[in-house]
Amino acid sequence: MIKAYNRITNIIGDIAELDAKDVSFNELAQVTNHNGETSLAQVIRMDGDRVSLQVFAGAKGLSNGAKVRFLGHPMTVHHSDALLGRIFNGSGVPMDGKPPMDESGQVDIAGPSVNPVKRIVPHNFIETRIPMIDVFNPLVESQKLPIFSQAGEPYNELLARVGLQAQADVIVLGGIGLKFDEYIFFRQTFEEGGVMDRTVMFVHTAADPVVERLLVPDLALAVAEQFGVQGKRVLVLLTDMTAFADALKEINVAMEQVPSNLGYPGSLYSDLAARYEKAVDFKGAGSITVLAVTTMPGGDVTHPVPDNTGYITEGQYYLDTGMINPFGSLSRLKQLVIDSVTREDHGAVMNSMIRLYARAQETKKKLAMGFEVTEQDEKYLKYADLFVDRFMDLRVDVTLEKALDNGWKTMAECFEPEEVGIKKALLEKYWPKAE
Repeated sequence: MIKAYNRITNIIGDIAELDAKDVSFNELAQVTNHNGETSLAQVIRMDGDRVSLQVFAGAKGLSNGAKVRFLGHPMTVHHSDALLGRIFNGSGVPMDGKPPMDESGQVDIAGPSVNPVKRIVPHNFIETRIPMIDVFNPLVESQKLPIFSQAGEPYNELLARVGLQAQADVIVLGGIGLKFDEYIFFRQTFEEGGVMDRTVMFVHTAADPVVERLLVPDLALAVAEQFGVQGKRVLVLLTDMTAFADALKEINVAMEQVPSNLGYPGSLYSDLAARYEKAVDFKGAGSITVLAVTTMPGGDVTHPVPDNTGYITEGQYYLDTGMINPFGSLSRLKQLVIDSVTREDHGAVMNSMIRLYARAQETKKKLAMGFEVTEQDEKYLKYADLFVDRFMDLRVDVTLEKALDNGWKTMAECFEPEEVGIKKALLEKYWPKAE
């Protein structure tokens, strides 16, 4: 039975409080103001009969005499193949000018993560055609990885490129607090790249109510989960999870809860983990891979959001000065695919190239201190320039096979075979032959 109340006792920001009986946590409600305007809201706290509602459209203009109708169920989202090619806002309302989805095929959002017994060990390589990912920190199917970056870096461009080029059956984009031109960028990029027909977008722009930021990851992941169960390889792209965490902090302050580090709620770790742990390789079905941007205010990796994220995820890509930093980036699952799923020389090329680049950086520091340049130093300096141009430059677009061949070519242009530290059998097979 639908329960209705006509008295809101308190309004704090976008939170409305009232006395109500027999409602449940996360239950949806319709809030209708005196002028007939209706907005969805969700139960986010209960203290006896005192219920706190998070109003999706914001509580601006809401009066104490507004009518509240509890709907008896949590937030749901439509699921079917008809979602593909569609764009929705943070409340699941279409923003592409097309008709709303029908009421059939609704699934709850923010459900529990998959039982570990039903998961299988990740074992499939996802090629992105980005050398700094494919060669040095491969993305593995069902992995959860953040892109650590900061304002001004091309993290959305990187995320969009992965969406265009990664091997996936379905792409689900969750945009959180996007500027309008960032939303247009993703839309145009996916349309022009020919992947929009297998993409679903949930977009919250900076002009939308802050509380809707909290729904975007759950909407995206609920849809991804349904496609994954159907046997699809789903790639979920989220940007920006720091904006999601900031919304949590704002709600936390409005509800006068005791804050933790820098004002974020003490539940921040659990709130982030509940979303990232949706990444899974289903036993006998498909998979969900999660790649999410986490911006670091002031470039501070010890900020609560990236700090907590690092304990949850399986590594990170560190985007700095427009390039993926080879030393700050890590994929903890790469050993599951390197040399077994990928080419036999992958591990050797990866390790040798990183070691040589690290030595080149040491050489640059030594020369900056005034030491004379030796012949060996010249080799390392040349190698560093080639490494940046052929691998770190994000404009480079090659397959893994071609990238590995370029790795051998780059090492051969700068060093002798015995200087690269690779075993003889691989050198004899892959070292470029003199012309």
